[in-house]
Amino acid sequence: MGKRRIGAAEVPAIGLGCMVLSHAYGVPPSEADAIALLHRAIDLGVGHFDTAALYGFGKNEELLGRALKGKRQRIHLASKCGMTGVDGKRVIDGRPQTLLATVDESLRRLQTDHIDLCYLHRWDQRVPIEDSVGALGRMVEAGKLGAIGLSEVSADTLRRAHAVHPIAALQTEYSLWTRNAEIAVLQACREIGAAFVAFSPVARGYLAGAIADPESLPEQDIRRSMPRFGQAHFPSNLALLEQFARLARGADCSPAQLALKWVLTRGDHIIPIPGTTSIAHLEENLAALSIEVSDAVLQQAGDLISQQTVSGPRYPAGVQREIDTEQFDNEHSAVSDT
Repeated sequence: MGKRRIGAAEVPAIGLGCMVLSHAYGVPPSEADAIALLHRAIDLGVGHFDTAALYGFGKNEELLGRALKGKRQRIHLASKCGMTGVDGKRVIDGRPQTLLATVDESLRRLQTDHIDLCYLHRWDQRVPIEDSVGALGRMVEAGKLGAIGLSEVSADTLRRAHAVHPIAALQTEYSLWTRNAEIAVLQACREIGAAFVAFSPVARGYLAGAIADPESLPEQDIRRSMPRFGQAHFPSNLALLEQFARLARGADCSPAQLALKWVLTRGDHIIPIPGTTSIAHLEENLAALSIEVSDAVLQQAGDLISQQTVSGPRYPAGVQREIDTEQFDNEHSAVSDT
């Protein structure tokens, strides 16, 4: 695979988001199937694996800990702290003492003494970003962490954090249908030498054509609460997808591959981390690295599905208030109306 950098590490250009193996998108696969997928990813050359203390309230880290026995040195392992499950509820807590305890728990679950990259999963806005990053920096000095990342923050917050300790990566949603990173953080990452890790680069399955009817998703699937998948917006978005699929067929690739190729070409510091429960889809995603797509087709894809054409905000209002990412002008009213 082509290589890109996260701090001092060099990793393959497409990583693996592991959340879906334990969390958020309906019923997860069996442990045996999940481990088989993780092992296949390593065999295919995936080097960057992304998990979090939140996912499955620790179960995802435990899964990786079991799956990576004997294989730990072959991968660049990333996890997240600052948002965890407490008494069955999702809690954002960026206090230094909490971050230290969470990282220690993650190390135990992952069965390792070192996490290569640890993100602050959410900035707890009750705690100065400098305090949270300072605590993570002390864990780097102690050898528990290799590097620090941030998730879902603005360019201003990124720069404030970077002044305290080098930030190796910023992770935020980025795809054809979510372009907020283009407002400021993509450039800010480039300026400070940080990688930009793009989660949901296939738009939570939408750009793969995997969701014909959101109402058919399991009750616990988080996409059911996201405005773009709701009845007010999804029919319009589905019409865009039909045109996108035709464009991909004309380019002799799958819609998911076209979506990933578009993200990969937005900058050489961008590392998409698509997630999947299917080995066939894993192989399809990784094949995006070797396909050729013309600049003209990529331009057409970007014009067809964009901030201007997609219907609905990406998050419901309550979740949007938790994050610090920049918003487009037309998103503020859209969020308040959902």
